[in-house]
Amino acid sequence: MSAFVLVLIGPAGGTAPVGEAADQAAREVGGAAPLWLSPGEACELTFEAGDLEEARSIRDRVAVRLEGLPLDVCALPVAGRRKSLLIADMDSTIIQQECIDEMADMLGLKPRIAAITERAMRGELPFEAALRERLGLLAGLEVGALQRVFDERIVLMPGARTLVATMRANGAFTALVSGGFSFFTSRVAAAVGFDVNRANELEIADDRLTGGVVGPILGREAKLEALLHYRDARGLDAEATLAVGDGANDLAMITAAGLGVAYRAKPVVAAEADAGITHGDLTALLFLQGYRRAEFLTPG
Repeated sequence: MSAFVLVLIGPAGGTAPVGEAADQAAREVGGAAPLWLSPGEACELTFEAGDLEEARSIRDRVAVRLEGLPLDVCALPVAGRRKSLLIADMDSTIIQQECIDEMADMLGLKPRIAAITERAMRGELPFEAALRERLGLLAGLEVGALQRVFDERIVLMPGARTLVATMRANGAFTALVSGGFSFFTSRVAAAVGFDVNRANELEIADDRLTGGVVGPILGREAKLEALLHYRDARGLDAEATLAVGDGANDLAMITAAGLGVAYRAKPVVAAEADAGITHGDLTALLFLQGYRRAEFLTPG
């Protein structure tokens, strides 16, 4: 038998009945008393299971019991919970928008391009082909519109800066890796506090987008490659890594990480990830690692 934790996380602010849910969960896992990571918001219960598959079966049973409550229910091994590498998607994960959709809005094309984005993120279209199609429609967009998008449209996801600051303060390396564009990742990475960022570079001529990118498209496999590169460069085991994203192009890195998190994700991603966060904000990833709210570091 191995030790696992069942983590219950509600929306920030303690608006969900986590205490009542913890009592129900305790009965399902053998009566273990909950350890509160944040009173009224997040707790964990330790239990034993033969393997991860059995632990997830217990998690699923608890989730059925708690169905209808705004709670995320996750089961994780006790060993190696705190991670030393964070790889994060940007669009709809670290920020609340899809940058390419907001770029399209500058040309009155948002509904058309957003529909392609949605299908690509659901895994219904190959990412690279979908990106080329959308960029082709944006050919001629003035470069100045990109700064307007960043200044006027882009909003950080709640908890993003706290997640990155807390992990970095505890020795983790953090990378923002996006199938989007370096114009935005460089600015978002600086605003959030990531160590590095990787993304596609837009091709520009005469201060307008050409509809292409410089070099190969950074997509699903490139995100996995980034995870493996930063992991191996630091001599880490797979167990020490955390990857988070929401779309189909994040799946390879999510399934290869020691802890892969589907954050407010498409169904195809949620079905494959180790943990899914729908109700909590990005600080939920700290609770999954066993951090208490008192340990969170929020930049000034």
